[in-house]
Amino acid sequence: MYNELYRVWRSEKENAELQVLPKDFYIKLAEYVKKIRTESRMLDEKTTRAKLLTHESKNVQKMIQELVLLRHEKTLQKALTGETIPTEGLTEEEEKLAKDVAPPFESFQVFLKTILSGRKPQLEVMEKPKKKVLRFTKEIPAIIGADMKTYGPFKPEDIASLPPENAKILVKQGVAVEVEVKS
Repeated sequence: MYNELYRVWRSEKENAELQVLPKDFYIKLAEYVKKIRTESRMLDEKTTRAKLLTHESKNVQKMIQELVLLRHEKTLQKALTGETIPTEGLTEEEEKLAKDVAPPFESFQVFLKTILSGRKPQLEVMEKPKKKVLRFTKEIPAIIGADMKTYGPFKPEDIASLPPENAKILVKQGVAVEVEVKS
């Protein structure tokens, strides 16, 4: 995995365009980092193998940080210039992040074009999706929501507000039903 990471990191540094990554690249990378850490803990720090693993770990950390930041900057640059962000070369995680990045920049582009065409700008603020209210029908353990907050654990008849992505999945699994809220 080290060689693959090095190849990807180097290619990303040398090219102006986003390089194509396998969809599961970061998952494999996380497993690799975990493996290095686990192996390092099992060795005596004074051994040559432990010293080599420490050096490898530092190199891997540096390459991962640079790689992620480079790819993020390239994605932001595309969004800033109004270009479509090509999802073919992005990992699953990057695709989700790109979807969150693009809308504010698209709104800005519309705003700019409106002014340049001589029309009065009227910004329609893009609202974040509101949370969905659910009533749980089965007991489930705590979950990490799409907003990275912890929700639960829940028992039957508990009611909670969750991000729409999580609510949809829980309803589909049959562990909760959506509650209609009237304002």
